[in-house]
Amino acid sequence: MQVYVTKNVKYLQICKKSRIFVAYFCGARRGKASRLRHMNEFLETEEKVLQMLRTVFDPEIPVNVYDLGLIYRIDISDEGVCTIDMTLTAPSCPAADFLMEDIRQKVATVDGINEVKVNLVFEPEWTKDMMSEEAKLELGFL
Repeated sequence: MQVYVTKNVKYLQICKKSRIFVAYFCGARRGKASRLRHMNEFLETEEKVLQMLRTVFDPEIPVNVYDLGLIYRIDISDEGVCTIDMTLTAPSCPAADFLMEDIRQKVATVDGINEVKVNLVFEPEWTKDMMSEEAKLELGFL
């Protein structure tokens, strides 16, 4: 992982693979190594949560829920509570309970996560445009 700090040290860019994370440190100054360590641990936990979400598959569609675009928000608190807002491809999806429980169980295995809350939301409505390029390719939309 490469870390770049801008001149004013208020923005921290962390580049890993093709993903760029930008975090704002309120009042960050030289010598605040503990904030950098905390941010590094947070990003590692976030990356592990994403990896776990990519192992959860809709039983009717051969693509994981993250690449399908069903995950709208992931919030990890300092206390290790991971709150995930997700949707379904259709409101009457028969696999809703299965998907939510699978997400809850898999994310709970990540180090640093003490509790997982999965919220089912329907705003905004899911469309195929929310899928990743890989998912569209897998399903023949490209």
